[in-house]
Amino acid sequence: MGQKANPIGNRLGIIRGWESNWYGSKKDYAGKLIEDHKIRTYLNARINKGGISKIVIERTLGKLIITIHTSKPGIIIGKGGGEVDRIKEELKKLTGKDDVQINILEIRRPELDAMIVGDTIARQIENRINFKRATKMAIASALRMGAEGIKIKLSGRLAGAEIARSEEFKQGRVPLHTFRMDIDYANVFAQTVYGKIGIKVWICKGEVLAKRDLNPNFVGGKSDVSDRRDGRGEHGGGDRRDRGGDRRDDRRGGGGGGDRRGGGGRGERRN
Repeated sequence: MGQKANPIGNRLGIIRGWESNWYGSKKDYAGKLIEDHKIRTYLNARINKGGISKIVIERTLGKLIITIHTSKPGIIIGKGGGEVDRIKEELKKLTGKDDVQINILEIRRPELDAMIVGDTIARQIENRINFKRATKMAIASALRMGAEGIKIKLSGRLAGAEIARSEEFKQGRVPLHTFRMDIDYANVFAQTVYGKIGIKVWICKGEVLAKRDLNPNFVGGKSDVSDRRDGRGEHGGGDRRDRGGDRRDDRRGGGGGGDRRGGGGRGERRN
């Protein structure tokens, strides 16, 4: 089941909030839903290189609030905020509403955002960079920033091969069945000259044990992944193995293992 269901939809109402916040009656629900889809499609096409992670849409009485989560806020804001004003006017025409508000939230750690990671890999594949190199670089940077695990799956005519295939790269742990695990997921396409390549990205950011604010615009401050990991290291989670290694060396007698091999009795016998 964990491999069939979308990890984000699976966690809605548990540790994740909805990206569309509004109420719709039977009469106008379908219209609002189609309008949301149009807004997201338009913004993703309009701000092609803006590093957009997600677009949160909220509706109040006669007011439309759109929050864009991005790793490159400067591109969207433009010089003196001119670009945002142009986008706002275009959205007013698209939706037919007079009161449209645009908020921009910066993503501090784009390496831990599945959509941005997938988009980066897709752009590199389109620029004819080897898919294995692009994927391994993304995995290394995510783990360096404090992710507990990352899984990336690519499907299609990889490296221009005649027969389409799937390749999966995984490092760390990504427990999809554990609902308290904060797992970010994205499905992105790379449009190459020899066809489409599908990229799926799962990033595990650790367990959420406390009650979390389900507002999708909530940005975790101190409770971020790297902070959780640093705290755990101080209490002994990451250092236990090193201390165990020291104890083993003390029991055997003598200093570090490397010195014994080089200058001890065993080393002399080998020579």
